[in-house]
Amino acid sequence: MSLLSIMRLSKAYGGVAALRDASLEVDAGEVHALVGENGAGKSTLIKILAGAVKADASEIAVNGLPVSIASTRDAHRLGLRFLHQELNVLPRLSVAENLFLGHSYPTRFAGLIDWPALHERARGALAKLGVADIAPGTILGRLPTGDQMIVKIASTFLEDGSESGRIFVMDEPTAALSSKEVERLFRIMGELKRAGGAIIYVSHRLDEVLRISDRITVLRDGASEPPVPTSRATRALLIKRMTGRAGLGAAATARNPSRLLVALTVQGLTGNGLSDISFEAREGEILGVAGVGEAGGDRLLKCLMGGARRGDISIAGRRTRLRSPWEAWRQGLAYVPGERRSEGLFLSQDIVRNVTLPHLGRLARLRALVNRPAELAQTATVARRVRLRATGPRQKVWRLSGGNQQKVMFGRAVAGAPRVLLLDEPTRGVDIAAKFDIHALLREMADAGAAILIASSDHEELLALCSRIMILKDRRISRIVPARGLTPAELLALCYGGVTE
Repeated sequence: MSLLSIMRLSKAYGGVAALRDASLEVDAGEVHALVGENGAGKSTLIKILAGAVKADASEIAVNGLPVSIASTRDAHRLGLRFLHQELNVLPRLSVAENLFLGHSYPTRFAGLIDWPALHERARGALAKLGVADIAPGTILGRLPTGDQMIVKIASTFLEDGSESGRIFVMDEPTAALSSKEVERLFRIMGELKRAGGAIIYVSHRLDEVLRISDRITVLRDGASEPPVPTSRATRALLIKRMTGRAGLGAAATARNPSRLLVALTVQGLTGNGLSDISFEAREGEILGVAGVGEAGGDRLLKCLMGGARRGDISIAGRRTRLRSPWEAWRQGLAYVPGERRSEGLFLSQDIVRNVTLPHLGRLARLRALVNRPAELAQTATVARRVRLRATGPRQKVWRLSGGNQQKVMFGRAVAGAPRVLLLDEPTRGVDIAAKFDIHALLREMADAGAAILIASSDHEELLALCSRIMILKDRRISRIVPARGLTPAELLALCYGGVTE
């Protein structure tokens, strides 16, 4: 008998079906992966389980008993727990205080908080996950993201009166984690399985899905495919089920950078934790930036966008001072940050406002009034170019899927025909098809003469796209190596300071 059973699940928005008679069954002690393109219905299914969205039709059972999930309180009572990429924590409070969010604090005389008891119960909750190295009194924001995620999981092991075994829904949990943190999370997931918990694991990282799951269900256009045992699944099979395509194209044929004109020269760049960074990027070249942990790839891109204290920067041979992001955009640099929701987008604004904001100076009439028809025309042009799926240019960005939100940021970047494009984790949290569209766009921009810097933890992506890869270690350049012939294992060894044969 399944711990959680979902049958005939349907939901439409304005006559457009987000889910169509979808099904999902999860057993106790199982990791059941849920995969699909952005817009396939995964987010809607999760919101229905969380009680945040009401289904048009559904049959849901927990432990074999029919249930109704009409609110977040219902979901919590039934043992459903949700872990998202964007953690809902209070970073200025301690580990113990975050563990007890939503729970009653232990008290003693006159209602005062019993801090020793609070810390002891926090230690007990962490111990159930085999974690002994996170101190309850530590300020949560000082911990790595992976440890903050573990604290979030541990909070579900406090006595809370739930009526059933715990069902964990993990939505892209590794998107912001280092490789070491991913391994720790997977170990924790093993503990949850052994304790009889059920895990719904939602991820675009197919290698992780194939490694950690027991069964896999594919959603496509709101409908569910029959689940497949992971032992019989392959990456090619999942891609075909998700997209209807057997493959997503071959890797790029990288150009020889020595034959290209220099687009960006950096000498002695220092700031934002980096020291003495020097390199060149050439027109038409895709240059990768790799490292492990806090190597500094994201910091390098932010320095180039106006965050440097010292150093010389030249664009197309002309020395320039980039003192702010606005100045960097004006000089021909464009930037796609790694955290689209917190750093890249105005979620409450429409697509037009998000795309055109850095370019309003070129869209203004009489230096003051924005040319609204030109603004709409530019947005429509870049939307077609990045293959944005939306109801129209006035759609609010928060209503878009993650992959389409990422495409809005790319639309903003390409709208100004940049000389240099800076990308931080450009395909984080997007589906296979959106990743293919982004890679195709980058090759197109390189062919048009743009220099592209990609900081990414996805080593296969760097090797597929780049002609050279800059290795950062301890926030300095360790070396710059040709990408041709390197394997992901060899690149990882270089990031750790090793050498390749």
